[in-house]
Amino acid sequence: MAGVSDRPFRLLCRRLGADYTVTEMISAGTSWQTVYTERRLDLDREPSPRVVQIAGAEPELMAHCARRAERLGADIIDVNMGCPAKKVCNKLAGSALLRDELLTRDILAAVCNGVDIPVTVKMRTGWDLATRNGVTIAKLAEDCGVSALAVHGRTRACGYRGSAEYETIALIKQEVSIPVIANGDIDGPLSAREVLSETKADGIMIGRAAQGNPWIFGQIKAGLAGRNVRRPRVQERLKLMREHLQTLYIHYGEHSGSRIARKHIGWYFKLVPQGRVHRANFNQIDSAQEQVRFIENLMPSFVTEYAA
Repeated sequence: MAGVSDRPFRLLCRRLGADYTVTEMISAGTSWQTVYTERRLDLDREPSPRVVQIAGAEPELMAHCARRAERLGADIIDVNMGCPAKKVCNKLAGSALLRDELLTRDILAAVCNGVDIPVTVKMRTGWDLATRNGVTIAKLAEDCGVSALAVHGRTRACGYRGSAEYETIALIKQEVSIPVIANGDIDGPLSAREVLSETKADGIMIGRAAQGNPWIFGQIKAGLAGRNVRRPRVQERLKLMREHLQTLYIHYGEHSGSRIARKHIGWYFKLVPQGRVHRANFNQIDSAQEQVRFIENLMPSFVTEYAA
């Protein structure tokens, strides 16, 4: 969720029902003195558990990165072994580690031994369909001291194409004693219930389905508990969009925040009537003040509930 799960978005998700959120991925080889990295590691005012995700291909560098994050207030270190992006895999990081079990063991052992806080892993079911070695990687991670696993139901080669499969996640859950969190194509209470039933996982992780819809966490919890699932009215959506804008301006500054806002607000507009038109108009606005005014001017025109 690089470029998505920044602090403003994480705080919204926590408030609306997420039990924990994870920072954007931090490269173990990056400079920690840049504004870019400092923003990603800004854990100020975040409730526990504060989870920092790191990525890299060098054991000692990964351990060093984990220790730095721990000193900055991280409660949990999450090792990224799931990112399928070429620019990450070309550096043998992210899901590329699934091809090298020895290197994976060295990295996880170094990180687990290097910090005094729990270490978790985000992974996929394997590198490709011919080498779906998720069970082997999961058992290896447990042996190294990893405390929990989040497993996306696709291989690296799959990217985000096709449908996630949950058979491998179910097998992993059977083979390890640490908690397993299922991820992939979970977009509401119904799919959440089905995935939990099929995998017997200890929890679920939401990614893309939360973009523009941070209410999804509370909705899933309500559905799983047998309560009515409340969908926010359009005016409520617009009110949260306005709030999200303000937090982006505070976090990034008005100039950068107004540009970063375009993608976030674009996701919200997918769930609003005539959203495509509103999104196109919003993207023409450069001023933070005008962006807020644009949302405020829309609010009086929506008076009925819109089912997402």
